[in-house]
Amino acid sequence: MRILYLVTAIDGDYAVLRTAAGVENRVAMALLPEGIDVGSQLLFEDFEYTLL
Repeated sequence: MRILYLVTAIDGDYAVLRTAAGVENRVAMALLPEGIDVGSQLLFEDFEYTLL
């Protein structure tokens, strides 16, 4: 399963991710690749996040 996310906010130790359909998800920063910032695009596939 592949899901594309946009980082819409960073709130302390969590990032707020949003899909194109508008579904929001809060994810711990420790699970995300280094170097993400608001506006970054991420791919979630095989239980792993990749910075695009």
